[in-house]
Amino acid sequence: MSTAPSSASPRGLSDLLLFVAGLVFAMVVVGGITRLTESGLSITEWKPISGAIPPLTHADWQHEFDLYRQTPQYREVAGPAGMTLAGFKFIFFWEWVHRLLGRVLGLVFFVGVGWFAVKRAIPKGFSWRLVALFVLGGLQGAVGWFMVMSGLEGQTEVSPYRLSAHLLFALFLFAALIWTALDLRRADPKPARLTGWGAVALATLFIQLMLGAWVAGFRAGYVSNTWPAMNGHFVPEGIDWSRGALFAATHDQFLLHFMHRWWAWVVVMVLVLFARKVRNESRPASIALHAAFGTQIILGIATVLSGIAIWLAVLHQATGALLVAATVWGGHELGRREA
Repeated sequence: MSTAPSSASPRGLSDLLLFVAGLVFAMVVVGGITRLTESGLSITEWKPISGAIPPLTHADWQHEFDLYRQTPQYREVAGPAGMTLAGFKFIFFWEWVHRLLGRVLGLVFFVGVGWFAVKRAIPKGFSWRLVALFVLGGLQGAVGWFMVMSGLEGQTEVSPYRLSAHLLFALFLFAALIWTALDLRRADPKPARLTGWGAVALATLFIQLMLGAWVAGFRAGYVSNTWPAMNGHFVPEGIDWSRGALFAATHDQFLLHFMHRWWAWVVVMVLVLFARKVRNESRPASIALHAAFGTQIILGIATVLSGIAIWLAVLHQATGALLVAATVWGGHELGRREA
Protein backbone atom coordinates (compact mmCIF):
# COMPACT_ATOMS: atom_id res chain seq x y z
CA MET A 1 0.00 0.00 0.00
CA SER A 2 1.50 3.29 -1.12
CA THR A 3 2.05 5.88 1.58
CA ALA A 4 2.72 9.60 1.69
CA PRO A 5 5.38 11.35 3.75
CA SER A 6 4.44 11.76 7.42
CA SER A 7 4.03 15.52 6.90
CA ALA A 8 0.84 14.90 4.91
CA SER A 9 -2.46 15.85 6.56
CA PRO A 10 -5.07 13.57 4.98
CA ARG A 11 -8.23 15.09 6.43
CA GLY A 12 -10.13 13.48 3.60
CA LEU A 13 -9.02 10.02 4.74
CA SER A 14 -10.14 10.91 8.26
CA ASP A 15 -13.54 11.96 6.91
CA LEU A 16 -13.81 8.65 5.06
CA LEU A 17 -13.16 6.67 8.25
CA LEU A 18 -15.72 8.73 10.16
CA PHE A 19 -18.25 8.05 7.41
CA VAL A 20 -17.53 4.33 7.66
CA ALA A 21 -17.92 4.62 11.44
CA GLY A 22 -21.32 6.18 10.76
CA LEU A 23 -22.23 3.12 8.71
CA VAL A 24 -21.17 0.88 11.60
CA PHE A 25 -23.41 2.96 13.88
CA ALA A 26 -26.30 2.44 11.46
CA MET A 27 -25.61 -1.30 11.49
CA VAL A 28 -25.71 -1.34 15.29
CA VAL A 29 -29.08 0.44 15.26
CA VAL A 30 -30.56 -1.82 12.58
CA GLY A 31 -29.07 -4.81 14.38
CA GLY A 32 -30.98 -3.78 17.48
CA ILE A 33 -34.21 -3.60 15.50
CA THR A 34 -33.42 -6.98 13.94
CA ARG A 35 -32.97 -8.53 17.37
CA LEU A 36 -36.09 -6.98 18.89
CA THR A 37 -38.30 -7.96 15.94
CA GLU A 38 -36.93 -11.53 15.82
CA SER A 39 -35.70 -10.94 12.27
CA GLY A 40 -32.20 -12.33 12.52
CA LEU A 41 -33.01 -15.87 11.37
CA SER A 42 -35.22 -14.90 8.43
CA ILE A 43 -32.36 -15.29 5.92
CA THR A 44 -31.04 -18.82 6.29
CA GLU A 45 -28.23 -18.68 3.72
CA TRP A 46 -25.07 -16.65 3.44
CA LYS A 47 -24.59 -15.34 -0.11
CA PRO A 48 -22.09 -12.45 -0.02
CA ILE A 49 -22.70 -11.37 -3.63
CA SER A 50 -26.09 -12.60 -4.86
CA GLY A 51 -27.62 -12.03 -1.42
CA ALA A 52 -27.46 -8.29 -1.98
CA ILE A 53 -30.51 -8.60 -4.25
CA PRO A 54 -33.75 -9.27 -2.36
CA PRO A 55 -36.46 -11.61 -3.70
CA LEU A 56 -38.11 -9.97 -6.71
CA THR A 57 -40.95 -12.34 -7.59
CA HIS A 58 -43.63 -14.13 -5.62
CA ALA A 59 -41.88 -17.43 -6.36
CA ASP A 60 -38.62 -16.04 -4.95
CA TRP A 61 -40.39 -14.88 -1.79
CA GLN A 62 -42.09 -18.23 -1.39
CA HIS A 63 -38.73 -20.01 -1.73
CA GLU A 64 -37.19 -17.88 1.02
CA PHE A 65 -40.24 -18.39 3.21
CA ASP A 66 -40.03 -22.15 2.69
CA LEU A 67 -36.40 -22.12 3.83
CA TYR A 68 -37.36 -20.17 6.94
CA ARG A 69 -40.20 -22.59 7.66
CA GLN A 70 -37.60 -25.33 8.08
CA THR A 71 -35.97 -23.53 11.02
CA PRO A 72 -36.70 -24.39 14.67
CA GLN A 73 -37.80 -20.80 15.25
CA TYR A 74 -40.62 -21.09 12.72
CA ARG A 75 -41.68 -24.58 13.76
CA GLU A 76 -41.82 -23.77 17.47
CA VAL A 77 -42.52 -20.02 17.64
CA ALA A 78 -43.48 -18.17 14.46
CA GLY A 79 -45.49 -20.98 12.88
CA PRO A 80 -47.76 -21.65 15.85
CA ALA A 81 -48.22 -17.87 16.15
CA GLY A 82 -49.64 -17.84 12.64
CA MET A 83 -46.92 -16.09 10.64
CA THR A 84 -47.93 -15.39 7.04
CA LEU A 85 -45.85 -14.54 3.99
CA ALA A 86 -46.54 -10.84 4.67
CA GLY A 87 -45.20 -11.21 8.19
CA PHE A 88 -42.13 -13.00 6.85
CA LYS A 89 -41.46 -10.15 4.42
CA PHE A 90 -41.37 -7.72 7.36
CA ILE A 91 -38.70 -9.62 9.31
CA PHE A 92 -36.80 -10.44 6.11
CA PHE A 93 -36.57 -6.72 5.33
CA TRP A 94 -34.69 -5.84 8.55
CA GLU A 95 -32.19 -8.68 8.25
CA TRP A 96 -31.62 -7.87 4.58
CA VAL A 97 -30.99 -4.17 5.36
CA HIS A 98 -28.59 -5.18 8.14
CA ARG A 99 -26.57 -7.36 5.78
CA LEU A 100 -26.75 -4.80 2.97
CA LEU A 101 -25.24 -2.15 5.23
CA GLY A 102 -22.37 -4.54 5.92
CA ARG A 103 -21.74 -4.97 2.19
CA VAL A 104 -21.89 -1.22 1.57
CA LEU A 105 -19.55 -0.59 4.48
CA GLY A 106 -16.94 -3.00 3.14
CA LEU A 107 -17.18 -1.62 -0.39
CA VAL A 108 -16.91 2.02 0.73
CA PHE A 109 -13.90 1.27 2.90
CA PHE A 110 -12.08 -0.81 0.29
CA VAL A 111 -12.66 1.59 -2.61
CA GLY A 112 -12.10 4.72 -0.52
CA VAL A 113 -8.86 3.61 1.09
CA GLY A 114 -7.69 2.23 -2.26
CA TRP A 115 -8.18 5.65 -3.82
CA PHE A 116 -6.09 7.33 -1.10
CA ALA A 117 -3.41 4.66 -1.54
CA VAL A 118 -3.22 5.37 -5.28
CA LYS A 119 -2.95 9.08 -4.51
CA ARG A 120 -0.17 8.32 -2.01
CA ALA A 121 -2.14 10.21 0.63
CA ILE A 122 -1.76 7.69 3.45
CA PRO A 123 0.70 8.88 6.10
CA LYS A 124 3.60 6.67 7.05
CA GLY A 125 2.69 4.16 9.75
CA PHE A 126 -1.04 4.10 9.00
CA SER A 127 -1.12 1.50 6.22
CA TRP A 128 -1.05 -1.46 8.59
CA ARG A 129 -3.80 0.07 10.69
CA LEU A 130 -6.06 0.48 7.68
CA VAL A 131 -5.42 -3.12 6.64
CA ALA A 132 -6.23 -4.23 10.19
CA LEU A 133 -9.50 -2.26 10.12
CA PHE A 134 -10.49 -3.94 6.84
CA VAL A 135 -9.72 -7.37 8.28
CA LEU A 136 -11.74 -6.53 11.40
CA GLY A 137 -14.68 -5.61 9.20
CA GLY A 138 -14.47 -8.95 7.41
CA LEU A 139 -14.22 -10.83 10.69
CA GLN A 140 -17.29 -9.00 11.95
CA GLY A 141 -19.26 -10.42 9.04
CA ALA A 142 -17.97 -13.91 9.88
CA VAL A 143 -18.94 -13.48 13.54
CA GLY A 144 -22.41 -12.39 12.42
CA TRP A 145 -22.92 -15.54 10.38
CA PHE A 146 -21.47 -17.64 13.23
CA MET A 147 -24.16 -16.06 15.43
CA VAL A 148 -26.95 -16.79 12.93
CA MET A 149 -25.85 -20.43 12.64
CA SER A 150 -26.47 -20.90 16.36
CA GLY A 151 -30.16 -20.21 15.74
CA LEU A 152 -30.41 -22.61 12.81
CA GLU A 153 -28.99 -25.61 14.62
CA GLY A 154 -31.74 -26.84 16.92
CA GLN A 155 -32.46 -23.57 18.76
CA THR A 156 -35.31 -21.11 18.31
CA GLU A 157 -33.01 -18.08 18.66
CA VAL A 158 -29.34 -17.21 18.43
CA SER A 159 -26.90 -17.87 21.25
CA PRO A 160 -26.78 -14.90 23.70
CA TYR A 161 -23.01 -15.23 23.87
CA ARG A 162 -22.56 -15.15 20.10
CA LEU A 163 -24.97 -12.21 20.02
CA SER A 164 -22.84 -10.34 22.56
CA ALA A 165 -19.66 -11.18 20.61
CA HIS A 166 -21.24 -9.81 17.44
CA LEU A 167 -22.28 -6.54 19.12
CA LEU A 168 -19.02 -6.03 21.03
CA PHE A 169 -16.97 -6.76 17.92
CA ALA A 170 -18.97 -4.14 16.02
CA LEU A 171 -18.45 -1.56 18.78
CA PHE A 172 -14.73 -2.35 18.88
CA LEU A 173 -14.52 -1.72 15.13
CA PHE A 174 -16.57 1.47 15.62
CA ALA A 175 -14.14 2.68 18.31
CA ALA A 176 -11.04 1.76 16.27
CA LEU A 177 -12.34 3.68 13.23
CA ILE A 178 -13.00 6.78 15.32
CA TRP A 179 -9.63 6.63 17.09
CA THR A 180 -7.76 6.25 13.80
CA ALA A 181 -9.78 9.05 12.20
CA LEU A 182 -8.94 11.37 15.11
CA ASP A 183 -5.25 10.49 14.78
CA LEU A 184 -5.39 11.47 11.10
CA ARG A 185 -7.00 14.86 11.83
CA ARG A 186 -3.85 16.18 13.47
CA ALA A 187 -1.54 18.44 11.45
CA ASP A 188 1.25 15.90 11.99
CA PRO A 189 -0.54 12.54 12.23
CA LYS A 190 0.84 10.72 15.22
CA PRO A 191 -1.05 8.03 17.13
CA ALA A 192 -2.42 9.07 20.50
CA ARG A 193 -1.69 6.76 23.41
CA LEU A 194 -4.31 5.02 25.50
CA THR A 195 -3.82 6.40 29.02
CA GLY A 196 -4.66 4.71 32.28
CA TRP A 197 -7.83 6.74 32.67
CA GLY A 198 -8.87 5.95 29.12
CA ALA A 199 -8.32 2.23 29.67
CA VAL A 200 -10.32 2.24 32.93
CA ALA A 201 -13.22 4.14 31.33
CA LEU A 202 -13.36 1.84 28.30
CA ALA A 203 -13.00 -1.33 30.39
CA THR A 204 -15.81 -0.27 32.74
CA LEU A 205 -18.02 0.58 29.79
CA PHE A 206 -17.14 -2.72 28.08
CA ILE A 207 -18.51 -4.69 31.05
CA GLN A 208 -21.77 -2.75 30.91
CA LEU A 209 -22.12 -3.29 27.17
CA MET A 210 -21.48 -7.01 27.60
CA LEU A 211 -24.10 -7.22 30.35
CA GLY A 212 -26.54 -5.32 28.14
CA ALA A 213 -25.97 -7.78 25.30
CA TRP A 214 -26.58 -10.71 27.66
CA VAL A 215 -29.74 -9.06 28.97
CA ALA A 216 -30.97 -8.77 25.38
CA GLY A 217 -29.92 -12.31 24.47
CA PHE A 218 -31.58 -13.90 27.51
CA ARG A 219 -34.61 -11.55 27.33
CA ALA A 220 -33.81 -10.55 30.89
CA GLY A 221 -35.27 -7.09 30.40
CA TYR A 222 -38.77 -8.53 30.59
CA VAL A 223 -38.47 -9.96 34.12
CA SER A 224 -39.22 -6.59 35.74
CA ASN A 225 -40.84 -3.35 34.61
CA THR A 226 -40.34 -1.46 37.88
CA TRP A 227 -37.53 0.83 38.97
CA PRO A 228 -35.45 1.23 41.14
CA ALA A 229 -36.71 -1.91 42.86
CA MET A 230 -37.26 -5.08 40.88
CA ASN A 231 -40.80 -6.32 41.51
CA GLY A 232 -40.76 -4.79 44.97
CA HIS A 233 -37.26 -5.93 45.99
CA PHE A 234 -33.81 -4.35 45.69
CA VAL A 235 -32.25 -7.77 45.08
CA PRO A 236 -34.86 -9.59 43.00
CA GLU A 237 -36.48 -12.80 44.09
CA GLY A 238 -36.20 -15.76 41.77
CA ILE A 239 -32.43 -15.87 41.25
CA ASP A 240 -31.36 -19.49 40.78
CA TRP A 241 -28.16 -20.04 42.76
CA SER A 242 -28.35 -23.84 42.53
CA ARG A 243 -25.51 -24.11 39.98
CA GLY A 244 -23.26 -21.60 41.67
CA ALA A 245 -22.72 -17.85 41.54
CA LEU A 246 -20.74 -17.88 38.28
CA PHE A 247 -23.44 -19.79 36.42
CA ALA A 248 -26.11 -17.46 37.80
CA ALA A 249 -24.10 -14.37 36.82
CA THR A 250 -23.88 -15.58 33.21
CA HIS A 251 -27.28 -17.25 32.76
CA ASP A 252 -29.91 -16.14 35.27
CA GLN A 253 -32.33 -13.54 33.90
CA PHE A 254 -33.02 -11.87 37.24
CA LEU A 255 -29.37 -11.56 38.20
CA LEU A 256 -28.29 -10.35 34.75
CA HIS A 257 -30.96 -7.65 34.81
CA PHE A 258 -29.94 -6.66 38.35
CA MET A 259 -26.23 -6.41 37.46
CA HIS A 260 -26.91 -4.41 34.30
CA ARG A 261 -29.01 -1.93 36.29
CA TRP A 262 -26.51 -1.27 39.03
CA TRP A 263 -23.22 -1.58 37.17
CA ALA A 264 -24.55 1.38 35.18
CA TRP A 265 -23.95 3.59 38.22
CA VAL A 266 -20.36 2.33 38.49
CA VAL A 267 -19.96 3.40 34.85
CA VAL A 268 -21.44 6.81 35.66
CA MET A 269 -19.04 7.38 38.57
CA VAL A 270 -16.03 6.39 36.49
CA LEU A 271 -17.12 8.54 33.53
CA VAL A 272 -17.78 11.57 35.73
CA LEU A 273 -14.18 11.40 36.98
CA PHE A 274 -12.95 10.62 33.47
CA ALA A 275 -14.83 13.61 32.03
CA ARG A 276 -13.19 15.90 34.60
CA LYS A 277 -9.79 14.77 33.32
CA VAL A 278 -10.90 15.19 29.72
CA ARG A 279 -12.22 18.70 30.39
CA ASN A 280 -8.66 19.94 30.87
CA GLU A 281 -7.89 18.91 27.29
CA SER A 282 -11.24 19.36 25.50
CA ARG A 283 -14.38 20.88 26.96
CA PRO A 284 -16.56 19.68 24.01
CA ALA A 285 -15.47 16.07 24.58
CA SER A 286 -16.29 16.37 28.27
CA ILE A 287 -19.75 17.78 27.48
CA ALA A 288 -20.35 14.95 24.98
CA LEU A 289 -19.52 12.39 27.67
CA HIS A 290 -21.93 13.90 30.20
CA ALA A 291 -24.70 14.22 27.60
CA ALA A 292 -24.23 10.63 26.39
CA PHE A 293 -24.24 8.84 29.74
CA GLY A 294 -27.00 11.07 31.13
CA THR A 295 -29.24 10.32 28.16
CA GLN A 296 -28.36 6.64 28.33
CA ILE A 297 -29.39 6.34 31.99
CA ILE A 298 -32.74 8.04 31.30
CA LEU A 299 -33.40 5.81 28.29
CA GLY A 300 -32.46 2.68 30.24
CA ILE A 301 -34.95 3.48 33.00
CA ALA A 302 -37.65 4.43 30.48
CA THR A 303 -37.09 1.18 28.57
CA VAL A 304 -37.60 -0.87 31.73
CA LEU A 305 -40.70 1.06 32.79
CA SER A 306 -42.22 0.70 29.31
CA GLY A 307 -41.95 -3.09 29.45
CA ILE A 308 -39.24 -2.95 26.74
CA ALA A 309 -40.94 -0.83 24.11
CA ILE A 310 -39.06 -1.49 20.87
CA TRP A 311 -38.46 2.15 19.95
CA LEU A 312 -37.03 2.92 23.41
CA ALA A 313 -34.88 -0.20 23.39
CA VAL A 314 -33.47 0.77 19.99
CA LEU A 315 -32.73 4.30 21.21
CA HIS A 316 -31.05 2.80 24.27
CA GLN A 317 -28.74 0.68 22.10
CA ALA A 318 -28.03 3.58 19.74
CA THR A 319 -27.11 5.87 22.63
CA GLY A 320 -24.86 3.15 23.98
CA ALA A 321 -22.90 3.32 20.72
CA LEU A 322 -22.76 7.12 20.98
CA LEU A 323 -21.42 6.75 24.52
CA VAL A 324 -18.66 4.53 23.13
CA ALA A 325 -17.84 7.27 20.60
CA ALA A 326 -17.75 9.96 23.30
CA THR A 327 -15.53 7.82 25.54
CA VAL A 328 -13.14 7.14 22.66
CA TRP A 329 -13.06 10.86 21.87
CA GLY A 330 -12.25 11.68 25.49
CA GLY A 331 -9.62 8.97 25.68
CA HIS A 332 -8.04 10.25 22.49
CA GLU A 333 -7.88 13.79 23.86
CA LEU A 334 -5.99 12.56 26.91
CA GLY A 335 -3.82 10.34 24.72
CA ARG A 336 -2.76 13.23 22.48
CA ARG A 337 -1.03 14.88 25.42
CA GLU A 338 0.80 11.65 26.23
CA ALA A 339 1.86 11.24 22.59
